[in-house]
Amino acid sequence: MTETATNATAQHFTDRADAFAAILEAADGQWDAPTPCEGWTVRDVVAHTIETERDFLVRQGYEVGGSPDGSDPAAAWRAHATTVAGVLAQDGVAEREYDGYFGRTTIAATMADFYGWDLVVHGSDVARATGQDWSVSEAEAASLHATADGWGDALYSEGVCAGAVPVPDDASTTDRLLARLGRDPGWRPSA
Repeated sequence: MTETATNATAQHFTDRADAFAAILEAADGQWDAPTPCEGWTVRDVVAHTIETERDFLVRQGYEVGGSPDGSDPAAAWRAHATTVAGVLAQDGVAEREYDGYFGRTTIAATMADFYGWDLVVHGSDVARATGQDWSVSEAEAASLHATADGWGDALYSEGVCAGAVPVPDDASTTDRLLARLGRDPGWRPSA
């Protein structure tokens, strides 16, 4: 991967992290709202995204400092995202190759295609839990589907996605994506 391609890949993660931040900012402090992830609140979803990304970077040998204070999940996410951007901006980090679960890859590709993918999906969880509109473009849906295709059956492994949910043939792009990822497109928070 060329340096330009690597930088674009790292930027793809940053764009997804920024979109996730915007959803958290609009959540209006509804941190204890239930989400489509059974048994998880918005606070739990944010903690999950932070913890998994921190764990990955630490396992790759990078210093990420202490865990951000989770009392304000939006602020915790901002602090975490700043740390991740700083790690990815260090010389040689983004393009560093390693043997990942799906074969040889780079740090930037993993952050964009696995952890960034996770941010889009969990962004939908947080948005729906807090009454925000959420949808994906045809291009973003195609990108997310392509990444999921590359995972094969591992997509439905424990802790990744539940089995696909059936939807009508005329379902929207967004609903088809959510259904493929084991989320009921009709899910709404209980009153």
